[in-house]
This record gives sequence, C-alpha cells and structure tokens, in this order.
Amino acid sequence: MLKNEIENAARLVKTDAYQMSIGEIVNMYKEGDILINPDFQRLFRWEIGQKSKLIESILLGIPIPSIFVFEREDSKWELIDGLQRISTLLEFMGELKDATSSEQKVPSALVATKYLPSLNNAVWEISDSITDVPASEQKQLDKAEQLSIKRSRISVEILKRPSDNATKYDLFQRLNAGGTTANPQELRNCITIMINQEYAQFLKRMADYVPFRSVIAASEDQIEKQKHLEYVSRFMVYTFIPYNGKLDVEEYIDEGVVQLAQKAEMSLAEEVFNLTFEYLNNAFGDNSLRRMQEGGTPYGRVGLAAFECLAIGIAQNIDFIKTKTDPIEYVRARISNFWTQPEIDQFFVPGLRGTIRIQRTLSFGKDWFSQ
Repeated sequence: MLKNEIENAARLVKTDAYQMSIGEIVNMYKEGDILINPDFQRLFRWEIGQKSKLIESILLGIPIPSIFVFEREDSKWELIDGLQRISTLLEFMGELKDATSSEQKVPSALVATKYLPSLNNAVWEISDSITDVPASEQKQLDKAEQLSIKRSRISVEILKRPSDNATKYDLFQRLNAGGTTANPQELRNCITIMINQEYAQFLKRMADYVPFRSVIAASEDQIEKQKHLEYVSRFMVYTFIPYNGKLDVEEYIDEGVVQLAQKAEMSLAEEVFNLTFEYLNNAFGDNSLRRMQEGGTPYGRVGLAAFECLAIGIAQNIDFIKTKTDPIEYVRARISNFWTQPEIDQFFVPGLRGTIRIQRTLSFGKDWFSQ
C-alpha cells in the first residue's frame, strides 16, 4: 500500500534544477521573469544583521541554500521558498520593488560581521536615499567584490508544469513552516492567495467585521500576528469542513482552507459568520468567549475552547437559532448556562491535545445550541 501511495503521489510532482548566478537571477527579476507575490514580500522581515551575514557568506564562498520556484503556465517563475535570501540580495543591490507601490526600495547599508568587520556601512552604491547612514560614511563595494557576488551561484529547484497545482501550495507550506519569520497563519494567508485571491480578500473582510473584532477582543500585538485571521480561518473550516479526527489541527485547518478557497462559496459563509458574531456581540460583547463565574461575572482571556464550543456551536445551528422569537436572548441564556455544566471541564485540561479537544468542543457546541 505504501509503495502505491508513493508512486501515485510522485506522479504529481515534476521537478528540475539549475545552477544560476546571482546576476542572472537579479536580471530575471528585473525583466519580470521571476515573480515575488506582494503579499509574500510583506513577510520580508530579516534584520540588518541577518542580511549582512548573507552577504558575508557569499563573499566568503560559503554555499547558499537552494531556492524553490514554481513554473507558471506563462513559463515565468513564481518564488516559493527563498524570499529572505533573494529579497536581501535585490534590496542590497537597489533592485527590490516595494510590495505596495512598485517603487524601488531604499537599499541597505550593512553592519560588521564576525569574519568581515569591514562590512560595516558597506553599500552596493553610495546613495543619499540611504537615510540611516550618511553618504559620507558609506563604503561602496569595489567592482571585484560586486562581480564576486554577481557570479556566485545558487541552486534553483523548479517545480515544473504539469505538476499538480495543489502541490505548489503544499510545497510552499512545507518549505516555509520551519522558518522563524512567518507564523502558521501568515503562511496560510499566502497559500490562500495562491489559490484564490478573491477568497483571501473575503477572509480579510470577515476579519474586519466589527462585531467579530469585538467578540474576539484581540490585542494590537495579536492583530499584528494575524490572530484575527486565524480565528476567521478556524471558523470557516470548523463550520464547513467535517473533522475526521486524524489530521493534526493545524494540518486540518490548512487542508480545509485550501478546500474552501477552491470552492469559493462566500455568500452562505458570510451570512453565517455575520449572524454568529452579531448574536454573540449583542449578547455579551467582548465577554462572549470568556469564562463566567457563578453569578455571571466574566474573567480570563478569550480562548480556543470557548470559541470552538460557542461560536462554532451557534454557526452550526444558525438556521435553528434564527427561528427563535428572540435569538439574542436565546444565545445569552445558552452561554450563561453553558458555564455551569460540569462536562466543560474536560475542554480546559492543561496539555490536552488539540485533536482531542476539537472533537470534544465541536461536538458539544453543536449539541448545546440545538436545544
């Protein structure tokens, strides 16, 4: 069986590999033959120390890890992995375009490194646009050093057509998941964009829905880390994609978002989402997903277990709840009573595996709001 699975999956992937000079890669980018999705480019967050170490490695002849590209139908290459390295090189050489304006980004001035302390304030070309280091203190690389960088070679791994299109999404997620820059939701956002730009914009619109933002009570730091979009993704997957109990929760969400983006059913999803958070917000506002003490006093943080039981429970029973004379009062009463149930303690056990938790919470919530 495993042998057959390997053979069948391998047929979905067609690959090739080239050794290319950095100069060739830069020229392909300038001519539009290598593409960096603007939404991916926003994840370009290397610090100047990391950028300087990359240039140091190239000048010292230390091999640079491969980059991965996907060959599109028009034969152009879409960068899948290697964003930080390629963007660093392009930025340092003054060729990187801004993700939003398409104007050239301001080049970097490097800092000293362990083996090349003279890289401090090194630039590709002296420029007044480099505001953090005055032009008088900038040190331009000489032609020999510039040629050394341009002639240095990088292995380019190419996922070629007719590879299964979904393989591109999976490869992107696998290659980037081990990084320290992009969190799982940022990677999920990129994958969604690769599949269906319109659906990605739909999820962002849902994440900005005022009652939803009130209910999840996310801090500015959590918003910066895409927590609101993570909750939207969880909502859509938990509500519309049945869980088989086998996949890791993050994989289940990843797979679910891919399915939903491919189906692109947004009208029903938006109605269910908006009604769910309208009811919750009118019932308890930003206390809707916080635990309640006896007497109904809310405390603690908004947590996943409460989100899974309450928000998803309402969503899965939205048609039933709409028939109530006063849906908001019904939701308010069910939530208040929910926190008095002894069974819910099993949802908040420290160290409880996510796969077990969501099977418990989703099932309980679905039953709880059906009565």
